[in-house]
Amino acid sequence: MTLASALDNQALARFIGKMDQIVADARQPEEETLARTGAALRELVSRDDWLDPQFAVPHPQYYRQYLLHADPQGRYSVVSFVWGPGQKTPIHDHCTWGAIGMLRGAEVGQAYTPGDRMVESGESERLEPGDVAFVSPSIGDIHVVRNAYDDRVSISIHVYGTDIGKQSRHVFDADTGAAKSFISGYANVETAPT
Repeated sequence: MTLASALDNQALARFIGKMDQIVADARQPEEETLARTGAALRELVSRDDWLDPQFAVPHPQYYRQYLLHADPQGRYSVVSFVWGPGQKTPIHDHCTWGAIGMLRGAEVGQAYTPGDRMVESGESERLEPGDVAFVSPSIGDIHVVRNAYDDRVSISIHVYGTDIGKQSRHVFDADTGAAKSFISGYANVETAPT
């Protein structure tokens, strides 16, 4: 299901075609999937002229995640992540591999290690337009991400190894390390009540 707009969006269509090829071999090692996905995503975010404005609308209080494409077989999803000024996530995980490509503005991510309390792991990472970063349970999957700017919108494009809007994941209490399950959904897709 592709939710791209009426724009003649060849850039997104080419990217989806590449992703279909990348995930076609289920036996491919995750490291190769990430490398190939990163290369394709880096090409997609090298230009900022293809994202439909309807998938770039911030919310005044919290970040938004818009579904751009969900693979019909559930092998991956592509979303635009829209940050209003100063917005940030809680400490969270993904429970799948992911690649983040910075399209517009900048964001800062900080990895965490779980335990009796959540501990920052390593230096924070700032992504500028064209940069790509990765997450996965095998390489580090728990982090906080924030808009690097307090006065403007930032947008990143994320690719995940499942339909991330339907994936059960976790947010973590910083002081106790306690995990709470959540399913994020999408700002542009209505979900059925549970």
